[in-house]
Amino acid sequence: MSVEESAFATNDRIAAETRRRLAERRVLAVNLLSAPGSGKTSLLEATIDRLRNAVRIGVIEGDVATTRDADRVAAHGVPAVQVNTEMLSATCHLDARMVAQALERLPSDRLDLLLIENVGNLVCPAAFDLGEDLKVAVLSVTEGDDKPVKYPKLFREAAVTLISKMDLLPHCGGDVEAIVANLRAVQPAAEIIRTSVRTGEGLDAWAEWLHQRWTTKCRSAD
Repeated sequence: MSVEESAFATNDRIAAETRRRLAERRVLAVNLLSAPGSGKTSLLEATIDRLRNAVRIGVIEGDVATTRDADRVAAHGVPAVQVNTEMLSATCHLDARMVAQALERLPSDRLDLLLIENVGNLVCPAAFDLGEDLKVAVLSVTEGDDKPVKYPKLFREAAVTLISKMDLLPHCGGDVEAIVANLRAVQPAAEIIRTSVRTGEGLDAWAEWLHQRWTTKCRSAD
């Protein structure tokens, strides 16, 4: 077994244990992935505001450096743990060990929904299982329409893709129908929700989609 294969095997073992622990507690874990600047944190804040009266939410924030995103999330009244990858292994993604260690700092026995905001990167984060139930891709209209076909693994594995910053579409010359077409080319059955934090477009639909996934997990555990 090569060093790379061994590293992935260790990661997958830890991820499987995390998934088992969260299943026992009926916690739905969601891994949010995107490029930097797609609006993940703003979407996360809007998600918390819509769901915190329905489910108990905890957040793990992944960044190379700073605690800015965790501070923003904590201001919404939910427990949040920051993971700075520069301090751990200088990587551009979260891995299962980082998430398992961060979970020890959250009240996982008092959570229903765990939201993991991964480091902004379209490549490396998609390769690592964190023990999540679902991957969610966030793609802003300002990034161009070719990202799904250039970085297919992320969008192929995402349970849903949120097209963000729809309010900027008239100003950036983006082609949302081309984005959708390229998403379908990578994953014909892809679920897609168009969103804007500024206008509120799609946010209720996204929150309902997420709540239904949590409800489904709870029912399957009965």
